[in-house]
Amino acid sequence: MIAGSAAATVTGVSAGTAHATVPASPGVTYTNTLAEQRADPHVFRHTDGFYYFTATVPEYDRIVLRRATTIQGLSSATETTIWTKHASGAMGAHIWAPEIHFIDGKWYIYFAAGDANDIWHIRPYVLECTAANPITGSWTEKGRIALPLDTFSLDATTFAVNGTRYLAWAQNDPAVGRGTNIYIAQMSGPWTITGTPVMISRPTAAWETAGGETVNEGPAVIQRGGKVFLTFSASATDANYCMGMLTASASADLLSASSWAKSADPVFASNAATSQYGPGHNQFTVSEDGTSDILVYHDRSYKDISGSPLNDPNRRTRVQKIYWKADGTPDFGIPVADGLTPIRLSSYNFPDRFVRHWDYRAKIEANVSPLADSQFQVVTGLAGTGTVSLESANFPGYFLRHKNYEVWVEKNDGTAQFASDASFTARTGLADSAGVSYEAYNLPGRYIRHYNYLLYVQAPSTATDRGDATFYTQ
Repeated sequence: MIAGSAAATVTGVSAGTAHATVPASPGVTYTNTLAEQRADPHVFRHTDGFYYFTATVPEYDRIVLRRATTIQGLSSATETTIWTKHASGAMGAHIWAPEIHFIDGKWYIYFAAGDANDIWHIRPYVLECTAANPITGSWTEKGRIALPLDTFSLDATTFAVNGTRYLAWAQNDPAVGRGTNIYIAQMSGPWTITGTPVMISRPTAAWETAGGETVNEGPAVIQRGGKVFLTFSASATDANYCMGMLTASASADLLSASSWAKSADPVFASNAATSQYGPGHNQFTVSEDGTSDILVYHDRSYKDISGSPLNDPNRRTRVQKIYWKADGTPDFGIPVADGLTPIRLSSYNFPDRFVRHWDYRAKIEANVSPLADSQFQVVTGLAGTGTVSLESANFPGYFLRHKNYEVWVEKNDGTAQFASDASFTARTGLADSAGVSYEAYNLPGRYIRHYNYLLYVQAPSTATDRGDATFYTQ
């Protein structure tokens, strides 16, 4: 065991030194899955205090909408069909990927549809609603978005940068080759583009062409720190499906392909450890307190699909918090396991350092990579009796536990000893009531704390000790 007084010389803060402030983006958790059999999800937070949710239904025959005052509330919210496919002609088949937006005081839904007599004649369309409540209001068909190239096109989304509104979508250009590319154009109205569209991404990498498909689709935009991040989905819509990302400066010419840089690898992909496969067709929203960015996406809970993935109905809507790297780029981590989404724990004394595991030893470190090494699902304590256990996000079944007063991440062996060693009582932060401290269940008075950046369980006796034993959830 490490003596408490020694910690002050290594990891403590000297008297009068300001400690970490409460994080600007405190921890937020949700329970997955949010909605079963709902693919291509879109969640929009409006100024009326509601979140609005729409998605592709497996019948591909209608557009549905639900709302709730919380993201989690969308899971049980009443779902209303606000539009149904045509019995013949255009908009008569393959109703895909609806998105709801609020532009200049009106509601708009962008979606893709095929023709009743040619189901693969897929084009983007727009609906408009002038009512305050888009669920009870009437929707008017504004028709097809006219694109210069009249080919297979889908997944239209809209966003504004520095006061200029853009449309981004996926489309096939026979002159370029098979599959779909990502295009962008400026808009002169909610359903009208102006100027010449620009191709900003073509699937060429192995991760964009897996499963026998050449696909870039489902663009989505999030902005932060003067940068525009456009995520997209790639490859076949099975376990190969994944997310890539384009990055541009908000001050650059977004209509120039050279302004956009593509990620070398997927930024979000299948994860066998958490049983999440084919994550993609994402969008973004924000947490209820407005401080956390939230990734909204679909995936499946199994890898093997019988027949065409398009005929498998079990893509489901999921959400999880996005974290931001020191360089200002988003870190999506991994698609986390079903159930409660994980948190991160930052040090009270070292706000840029997070609890993480490294070779199964628990420590605090800055700039953690991979992100999931610093994510833990707070679950009911293995020992019960009002305790909690901290389960590794990327090693499900592995928990923070103490042995010989050191803290490790180890696999639950089912013994009573492990259950006791891996259970803690969450207490109000010893150094700050806004934080949390974890008291060992079977060693009362001893708390998880860091010393020399490694984690131990120790009885805190000084202000430094109490600071080292206090963490903020993020």
